[in-house]
Amino acid sequence: MYETAAALATARWPQTASTETHWLRELTDGNGLTGFMPPALPDAAWVLHSMYQHELGPFDMSYVAYRRAFLNSKGSGSDIIPGLDPAEVFADPSDTFAPPKGEHPGPRWRRLRWSELARRTGEPVAEEGRLPSYACFPSLRERAGWPVGITGPSEGSLDRADWNRLVEILTMHNPQGAETRCLAYYTPLGQGAEDFDNLHVRSGRLADAKALYDHPEEEWTTPSNFWAQDRSWVLCTDYDLCATKLAGPASLVEALLNDSELEAIRLPWAH
Repeated sequence: MYETAAALATARWPQTASTETHWLRELTDGNGLTGFMPPALPDAAWVLHSMYQHELGPFDMSYVAYRRAFLNSKGSGSDIIPGLDPAEVFADPSDTFAPPKGEHPGPRWRRLRWSELARRTGEPVAEEGRLPSYACFPSLRERAGWPVGITGPSEGSLDRADWNRLVEILTMHNPQGAETRCLAYYTPLGQGAEDFDNLHVRSGRLADAKALYDHPEEEWTTPSNFWAQDRSWVLCTDYDLCATKLAGPASLVEALLNDSELEAIRLPWAH
């Protein structure tokens, strides 16, 4: 399945001129190093990147501590947390600290909404004046990271399910639907941080946008910026944030806010 998507992405999303980002540079007065963050066009909302919780968790142990205990157990680890299989926690315990980002972590994991976690901890989804990032929910995270049993949201990239749903919403709310021409910009930080002059841009159609997730030439699974060729809307997934901003028409933003699959919010201080 993913091999097919990779081949489709390669064929349907060729590179195009880096000058396609000039309007974003002018719009945002930024260099795009972590993504071009747009203002409202005329409206905006933020899609919060997915988190998941294990049916047994969360536990009073960080992923780093769990990994250390697993390695000390010489590959067993089944009794570190009774009932929790290490295979449910790590894709490869030898070289990773947490479950792989981007995919649903498994059958015993459920979606954990930011709003639910905010009610549980008594903390806001994002403090006033700040944006959703790794610094959210400080009472929950140890210095070593999130507790075992909760997968923290990914930085700089949406997960597959949210990206796919976002593409579907964009398709439904564009006059040309799936034939809408789009462009995708990827920060040089996801390209080995080697070329900051010739920015990496691809062009294609909304009909093929889901395949971008598996593009074999891109380290980041979703673009830093993704926009309609007519510039009626633009997405920004900042390299350092755990949320994606959509700036565009009010009707599109309302559809995002009212969608039952995505979790989207307004941030008045980042409109």
